Amino acid sequence: MVRRLATLATCNLNQWAMDFEGNLGRIKESIRKAKEAGATYRVGPELEVPGYGCEDHFLELDTVSHSWEVLASLIDDPEDPTAGILVDVGMPVIHRGVMYNCRVFLLDGRVLLIRPKLHLANDGNYRETRYFAAWKHRGAVESHRLPDVVVAAMQRRSQRVRQAEAEAERGSEQQRQ
Repeated sequence: MVRRLATLATCNLNQWAMDFEGNLGRIKESIRKAKEAGATYRVGPELEVPGYGCEDHFLELDTVSHSWEVLASLIDDPEDPTAGILVDVGMPVIHRGVMYNCRVFLLDGRVLLIRPKLHLANDGNYRETRYFAAWKHRGAVESHRLPDVVVAAMQRRSQRVRQAEAEAERGSEQQRQ
């Protein structure tokens, strides 16, 4: 039977600029709580991985690479936080040499989609156009090469899942005997 109902968990986290380790911990905890509440889709805050207020740190490539490392840690976590729940996280992504403020969608240890922001805040306290470009290719679908750290994390997770399935199969065979 196809499930037609999605339970959405929105998260307002206390993320800190450039606190990658702390932000990762809060992201994991929010996913755990979303699962406990029966959610099938967890949406986090904008730029939750590096923290929204990074300002000129967004101009440094390390901010993007550390964001990918956090994403890889989320995928590679032995507790498998993305299993059975669509996890939507915010982080900067460089695509074809341009920096975008993106939503990255994860499910079952895989990156499903990267969605750049279409409209940027650029008034009052906000100067997003200083750091990011708005996505101008409405309706276009493009491929994006994931960083090696993320690809390796997805491969390790797949191996763990295959090992667990093989062990479960061996256990079933032993019980039948």
